[in-house]
Amino acid sequence: MDENTTTLSLAIGARVKQERQTRGWTLDQLAEAAGVSRRMIINVEQGAANPSVGTLLRISDALGVGLPALVESPRPKPIKVTRSGEGATLWSSERGGRGVLVAGTESPDVVELWDWTLGPGDHHGSEAHASGTKELLQVLQGTLTVDVDGQMSTLEVGDSMTFPGDIAHSYANTGTDPARFSLAVFEPGVGSGHLQEAGS
Repeated sequence: MDENTTTLSLAIGARVKQERQTRGWTLDQLAEAAGVSRRMIINVEQGAANPSVGTLLRISDALGVGLPALVESPRPKPIKVTRSGEGATLWSSERGGRGVLVAGTESPDVVELWDWTLGPGDHHGSEAHASGTKELLQVLQGTLTVDVDGQMSTLEVGDSMTFPGDIAHSYANTGTDPARFSLAVFEPGVGSGHLQEAGS
């Protein structure tokens, strides 16, 4: 293969591998879906083959992407910076509470990063999220009480907690000072058929 063909083969191989892994498919699953041999999929992903257009069409159809998408080099993941004060406030209360989504990743496995403040006496309840959701939080200021399906935990500054987000849970500030906490939410398989609830 000449240099241009080698570059194109490597780009196609990287894109096929990226698309296959995004779907969580094995080499055998892609080979079966595309109607080509496992060895051909391996050769394509390694850039060691110069497959026919027909083979590329079968692979692109199996992956659910157009042929043009396979010949583009995979783009590096974009970097997104959210400056202080630019997050999306998706919950607020009359007592000064705010739930601000400050960062998040794309599907299928979504991770959200939240900056929460609960004013004195604030309470925020959350229904169970999609199956497999996990939440992690750390208290930055004040005292926070977390109720996970009836199990209460009181957390002070610096305390952290991990719990399943796919059961009912709530956060409360029973103190006289504001409580602030950082919250990460992991939602696996978003877009794979189950309902997604935004935030906590």
